Amino acid sequence: MPYPPFFTEEHDRLREAVRRFVEKEVAPYVDEWEEKGEFPKDILKRMGELGFLGLRYPEEVGGQGGDYFCSIVLAEELARCGAGGFPMAVAVQTEMATPPIFQFGTKEQIERFLTPAIRGEKLACLGITEPDHGSDVAGIETRAYRDGNEWVIRGRKMFITNGPRADFITLVARTSDEPGYRGISLFLVELDRPGVSVGRKLDKVGMRSSDTAELIFDDVRVPAENLLGEEGKGFYQIMWELQGERMIAAAGCVATAQYAYELALQYAKERRQFGRPVAHFQTIGHLLAEMATQIEACRQFTYSVAYRFAQGEVPVKEISMAKLAAAQTACWVADRALQIFGGNGYMAEYPIERIWRDVRLNRIGAGTDEIMKEIIAKAMGLPD
Repeated sequence: MPYPPFFTEEHDRLREAVRRFVEKEVAPYVDEWEEKGEFPKDILKRMGELGFLGLRYPEEVGGQGGDYFCSIVLAEELARCGAGGFPMAVAVQTEMATPPIFQFGTKEQIERFLTPAIRGEKLACLGITEPDHGSDVAGIETRAYRDGNEWVIRGRKMFITNGPRADFITLVARTSDEPGYRGISLFLVELDRPGVSVGRKLDKVGMRSSDTAELIFDDVRVPAENLLGEEGKGFYQIMWELQGERMIAAAGCVATAQYAYELALQYAKERRQFGRPVAHFQTIGHLLAEMATQIEACRQFTYSVAYRFAQGEVPVKEISMAKLAAAQTACWVADRALQIFGGNGYMAEYPIERIWRDVRLNRIGAGTDEIMKEIIAKAMGLPD
């Protein structure tokens, strides 16, 4: 048990099971998925059958009844598949779009949306960002109007992971004309409803094994019971969701950095220049030592914050710190790993170039570095 009190033998067995799954059923196909720009939905169904999509949800809703560190294990092991897109898509399913359903949803909403998502029968996505509003969640313009027993939704959402093929979206929309965060609500919207369309499938620098879209909502009608949680409280609900999203992003970043480091270490031991392995040169050896140190520091901090989160705390400042530090460290490590690979690192036949491209999104998605710093500064009592 290398990291008490965070992991138990049960976590170790789960880690072994997920790693076998990744090695046999994910990693061999990643190149194909990257080329195609999407993963097959069958793999999601397979993860549902194995119980990987509901690890920390209770058994009564179809989950496995595990703790929060089961989700950490899943994020860490998926990061070893060699591509960031597929793990990101799974995280949207398990840690972004569905937690608000469990936390704020009715029994009927849980049965209609959450349980099928846990089984891998429905693919979920999360709709916050718009063409003109990303970090400024309080400024979103997608509008939902009440019309009898229905809500009518009009607007656009941008950069939606899983968007082109998702079955439903956990959507943030404005339900009143009150300014700012007031009047924002959450909805569960089936994406086969009339008026929903994919504006365009987006072409990305990295994360290519997950598909991303702009979604258009043109007077989409949903029943009143599709309102998630309390009307007008959506801003608070989505801010709560973002803490879990950032927490799992930090864990994934640390794991990706670890994987990049391991690849660089192995390469440095095997690559010979001037008659000896490049790892024997002090400049490379010290660089690897520094990489390992930074990763371990981020890992220990991330685990400690995740432990508090698992106990029911929502330490916003520390979560923001963990996300900021882990995302920056992942980019820093991936860049130096590529440097150790030299010219080979820049070639598509070596895995490090994909990691190098993929990790860059982590300093933007789930809250930019700049937003994390703003949150931390406010928590420190610094003026706006």
